[in-house]
Amino acid sequence: MGDLSLKFPKWVQLQGVPLRRVVGVSWPAPADRHNRGVSKPKNKPRRPAAVTPTSPCPCGRAEAYRDCCAPFHEGRAAAPTAERLMRSRYSAFAVGDTGYLLRTWHPSTRPGSLALEPAQRWTGLDILGTTGGSAFHAEGTVEFRAHYSLHGHADSQYENSRFVRENGQWVYLDALPAA
Repeated sequence: MGDLSLKFPKWVQLQGVPLRRVVGVSWPAPADRHNRGVSKPKNKPRRPAAVTPTSPCPCGRAEAYRDCCAPFHEGRAAAPTAERLMRSRYSAFAVGDTGYLLRTWHPSTRPGSLALEPAQRWTGLDILGTTGGSAFHAEGTVEFRAHYSLHGHADSQYENSRFVRENGQWVYLDALPAA
């Protein structure tokens, strides 16, 4: 079957098996329910910052989330280009919308289930380049760098993603091999 880590982004877990680098974290248990006498752990997992309808969209465009990626996540609109789908999928990672991620994944490569790392916080998206992917194309690629922090450590994920139209809608197919 091969190394699946080349096929799926490293922040994805398939059926509970992490395909990303694992960062071990441990800390002492609190002394009691009020945590007296024990300092707070530095690497305690934190939930991602809440994204509200009026928050800036996590995808990096100038619009508020409600006017940018939320209509795609809520099924009120479809992404018109491969780049907009990529941006909306990044935002879905940021807000924890696994349903949207699975719905916009091509059936031939879509995993059966998807679990996100709860401590991972998405901090920015850089679109490095695109090919095709417009309303006049059937295929397209989006090269990007997604920035995140995990347990206090900043990192980024680079990928050149391939998108195709399925029943008239853009879907994520896979990551192109690194050159």
